[in-house]
Amino acid sequence: MIKYPLASSTWDEKEIEAINGVIAKDMYTMGEGVKQFEDDFAKFVNSKYAVMVNSGSSANLIAVAAMFYTKNPKLKRGDEVIVPAVSWSTTYYPLYQYGLKLKFVDVDLHTLNFDLEQLKLAVSDNTKMILAVNLLGNPNNFDAIKEIIGSRDIILMEDNCESMGAEFKGKQTGTFGLVGTYSTFFSHHMATMEGGLIVTDDEEMYHVMVCLRAHGWTRHLPKENKISNKSDNWFEESFRFLLPGYNVRPVEMSGVIGVEQLKKLPSFLNQRRKNAELFVSLFKDHKDFYIQKDIDNSSWFGFSFIIKPESNLNRLDIVKKLEENHIDCRPIVTGDFTKNEVLKYFDCEIFGEMKNAQYLDKKGFFVGNHQIDLTEEIKHLYKVLS
Repeated sequence: MIKYPLASSTWDEKEIEAINGVIAKDMYTMGEGVKQFEDDFAKFVNSKYAVMVNSGSSANLIAVAAMFYTKNPKLKRGDEVIVPAVSWSTTYYPLYQYGLKLKFVDVDLHTLNFDLEQLKLAVSDNTKMILAVNLLGNPNNFDAIKEIIGSRDIILMEDNCESMGAEFKGKQTGTFGLVGTYSTFFSHHMATMEGGLIVTDDEEMYHVMVCLRAHGWTRHLPKENKISNKSDNWFEESFRFLLPGYNVRPVEMSGVIGVEQLKKLPSFLNQRRKNAELFVSLFKDHKDFYIQKDIDNSSWFGFSFIIKPESNLNRLDIVKKLEENHIDCRPIVTGDFTKNEVLKYFDCEIFGEMKNAQYLDKKGFFVGNHQIDLTEEIKHLYKVLS
């Protein structure tokens, strides 16, 4: 009996050894292991700075918050931020929590990222930021987005939590804007128990995010920094609070696991892409389904299906059949997020029709991709869906 789960463990004895090393030191709070992972990850994505936090959701929160606390604030309450109608909830929540106005734009039915024509129409003189989400491993067309922004003073932020290792024209996703966020949750490209990262090339943003991550205090800032006149008196600097921060620090075990996982990430990505080659070869011309169109070099978080309008298939029947054949599946992220009751709390605008988001909400689903060879599982999936 073939089982096709949504995700599988990326760990082996190396991660266990790393955890045991932390236990041997008997010091579990954020320390040298976290700093090493940050340095290694920044180098991997070719970014100047990386900040590790306890989740991808916290990464989005800290990235958005930091834009309010630079010396010349990059955002203020009431500013308009354009977001895609399909993403995870914590793409949107920090924007609401900081009093920003969300403008929802439809997605493309094939790439699952921004409908670029709708995005072009949605940008206005009030737009202060575009939050691009690279969905299910697929990079956005950043040439098109930058052309839409043009010479206007619009911030670009990336939620790259589902797309670690994806590339657009040889450049890592998550590094095209002011900040980019990543997740290292269990089902993602690599896993650190719980965890997330933010990368930036902006030194002031980096210092603000370091401060916000742990209580808003100065303790973890370098002596020379962009946001405080830090003294040499360690005692006074221990409890000196500069910004209204949080406690979203990762534990040291997550940091040392990240160091080991990152060594394996290139092979993980390579195998995911090999799995995707087989998947695409089997399903690209399927009479009943659209599959996600890779913009450039996806890291293939999972494999999506959208039932074609001319098909007679019913999603409930498909889900039942997949379950009977031990194949895990889920909706395509949240589906159309604008359907959710939580929007009553938001200051938001739904720009135009969400026709594609609404369609995939009713007709879409996805199955997992893994860092291991899924040849038998994907063939089994093809047989079941045929």
